[in-house]
Amino acid sequence: MTGDGRPDLGGATEAVAALVRCTSDDDLGRPTPCPGTDVAGLLDHLGGLALAFTTAARHEPGPDGPPVVDGSRLDPEFRDTVPAALAELAVAWRDPQAWTGMSEAGGVEMPGEVAGLVALDEVVVHGWDLAVATGQPYDPPVDAVEAAMGFVAPTAAERPEGTPGLFGPVVAVPEDAPALDRLLGLTGRDPAWRPPA
Repeated sequence: MTGDGRPDLGGATEAVAALVRCTSDDDLGRPTPCPGTDVAGLLDHLGGLALAFTTAARHEPGPDGPPVVDGSRLDPEFRDTVPAALAELAVAWRDPQAWTGMSEAGGVEMPGEVAGLVALDEVVVHGWDLAVATGQPYDPPVDAVEAAMGFVAPTAAERPEGTPGLFGPVVAVPEDAPALDRLLGLTGRDPAWRPPA
């Protein structure tokens, strides 16, 4: 958290950047918890969302329309470019002005304070997607997980059947489960998911 109570995306982006740097070429075709998306597609999405929400933080025009997930266009230097984009995302959201007024990301207009939380949730949850798909340990900052959960929980309660393009149907997770598992359940993921053998 920043001094004024806004979440700092830095810890979450650093945790995901570490996963990206350790993703091998052999991992790129592996399935992820995101239906129809392999690791290459997920990495492409991470880079795209980092760009979209960085421009949103700066109140600048971003890429047109919702991000397209396409692993075939993944930068061969993704181990450098995606972590750099994630670091830039965190820096952009440290500016208090990022959280004010209206922003646009992926063709959707929203208040800046909402856009920042969407960005944080995307990073934390897709970090888990990447970690579990590639068999890497993942321990995002607890405050980032809790901030993302505070954003997701009201939407999940209002729409337990899911929100197309955002969250899948809620997956029941025990109330005493770790915070990350509860966040995953709220976003439609099964914390027990593992890649097919």
